[in-house]
This record gives sequence, C-alpha cells and structure tokens, in this order.
Amino acid sequence: MKLHRSLLLLVLAIAALCGDAADGHARTVLRNIVRVKGQETNTLRGIGLVVGLNGTGEANDPATMRALARAMEIMGAPVPEVPLGGRSGLKDLEKVKNVAMVMVTATVPATGARRGDQIDCYVMGINGKSLDGGRLAFAALQGPHTQDRRIYGLCEGSVHLQDPESPNVGFIKGGCQMEEDIFTPFVHNGCVTLILEEHHANFQTATEVVDSIHKLYSREGDGFVQAVNASNIVVRIPQEYQNNPVAFVADVLDVDIYSAEPEARVIINTRTGTIVISGDVTIGDVVISHNNVVIEAGDPPGFTPIGTEQVNSTKLDALVDALNSIKVPNEDRIEIIKEIARSGKLHGRLIVE
Repeated sequence: MKLHRSLLLLVLAIAALCGDAADGHARTVLRNIVRVKGQETNTLRGIGLVVGLNGTGEANDPATMRALARAMEIMGAPVPEVPLGGRSGLKDLEKVKNVAMVMVTATVPATGARRGDQIDCYVMGINGKSLDGGRLAFAALQGPHTQDRRIYGLCEGSVHLQDPESPNVGFIKGGCQMEEDIFTPFVHNGCVTLILEEHHANFQTATEVVDSIHKLYSREGDGFVQAVNASNIVVRIPQEYQNNPVAFVADVLDVDIYSAEPEARVIINTRTGTIVISGDVTIGDVVISHNNVVIEAGDPPGFTPIGTEQVNSTKLDALVDALNSIKVPNEDRIEIIKEIARSGKLHGRLIVE
C-alpha cells in the first residue's frame, strides 16, 4: 500500500496477513453474550397534566381543557357545562397558563416489578413552552398492549429538566408507583430460549453455544439443546430442575465458551469523529486518492512508513495507525475508509452513525 502526502512519501503495501492471530483462545461465560427470552423491559405510557408552571403552560386547546376539566371533576370540583352567562364552562379554562398536557412513560425492568415499587418516569410536553418548575399532578399509565385497559402505574411529582435546551422534556425520580404486578416469565413449554446479543449473533457462535451446553449436560441426550437460527438457542429444562428453573438458568449462563469472534465491522460516528474497529477487518487490492493522500494496497506485502521497519498485515487498523503517523485529519481518515468500502475492498461491515 503506497501513501503520498504533499512532499512526504509513505509506502504502505498491504497484501498478506502473517501471524496476526493470537496463539491462545480467550474464554468467556455465556451470560456475557446472551439474554434470556422473556426477560425484557416493558414501557408503560399515559397522558398527564403538569401544573404550577410560571406562565409557560397552554390550556386553550380543547384536549387540554377537557383533560383539566376531567381532573377537576375527579377531585370534586367539576366545571359546569353551562355556567352563569351561558358560555361553556370549558371556555373559562382558556385563560389558564400554568398547566400543560404531557406524555408520560416509565420503563419496567427486565426482571419485572411488584405493586408498590417506585420507578423513574419521563414526561414530554405536548403543548406549552416549558415544564421548568412544574409538577406532574396525575398520570395513569397503561401497558404496551393497547387492548389492555388496566392501570399499571400512577405518577406524580416535581419535574426535573434533563437538558435546559429541551425545556419540554423532563423526568421524575421514582415518580411512578406500580399498581399492578408485572412478571417476566422465562419458561415456555418446559424450555428456556437464549438469545445471542446482536454483535454475537451468527451461526458459528450459536453452534458453539449449543456444543458447550451439551457437553455440560451430555446425559440429557440429543435434542436437549438446539439452535433454531443464528441468534436463538432453545434449551429443555432437565427433569431434576423442573421445580427449580432459576437454578438451571443460572448454571447454564455460567457455562464457559470460547470468546466468540465479533463480526468484522467498522463503526464510524461522524459527529464525534470516532472510529471503532472490531473483529478481523482487512483490506483488499485497491488504489485510493483523497486530498493529496494516495493509498495503494497490493504487492509487495506489508507497509513501510519512512524511517520504520516493514510490518506485515492486511488489517484496517494498520492503515489507520499509518494515517495517524503522518497526521492525516480525522475527517480525511473517515472518508478514506468510506471510499475503500465503496470500492468493495473493505472486508468487513461498515456502520456510519
């Protein structure tokens, strides 16, 4: 690979990989790369009213006026439909500027929650200018399924802004009290399903997980554990654990496996300029010219920055290090990687965020 920048000549020839692989195999435990199906978070949602605002609310839209009138009715101070003067009682609420309608959400942990538990909730203004200094008066939260009309949580409390530049978004620490138990069952038809995390989901890793579990429970015979696809592994609970599936899952998640080789990928964050290379990302034969920088990948093998010894490698991180050594700007390094990918010579997955 050859790289020229202004009057500086840098020869970088990449063509063969020589001894880059590690001699040993690192190991990890299964719980580091999988989750158990059924142990997922659940989001509760509802509509509420934030009151006590310093003129930054908005109640002159019909939805907010109806919500405020309904809240007043529940608290024993109903708004008359036709008060003195013949106008609708809702009209009198148009002048209110210290209330705002908000969307309220709360996330139940993957392990579930019990009645009386208090979890954080988040509020997002539907109208009004700012929630700063306000207090959520009341919000009833329902589950993620729209057909389920049960109230799972009740929310109230002082609103704290997450970011002063987003005054209509805030949170309430421990502001949601659970009114219903939420369980997250993990046993289905006598089996437990292990789901590989996104970055480890592939057929090779799924097969290795199956083999590792099967060795530990070889007495269970064939069909005890099987990979349904690249990310889902189904394990039947042995008879001895039928009354204690928690202990069985704990044992399975503690199984040692070889550290699964991550997918060869390059993640670029254009906002921060961060480049993350994971797995075995290599470069094929290619010539790239960008802003006075010319990169030629091919024979002879290796790369040789001026004044250093030749290093044999086809890895992308070797190229990035070489570009760093001659102080190529970060934005140019990112564009060079993109150009290599567009040419089809980046042997790995490119993710641009």
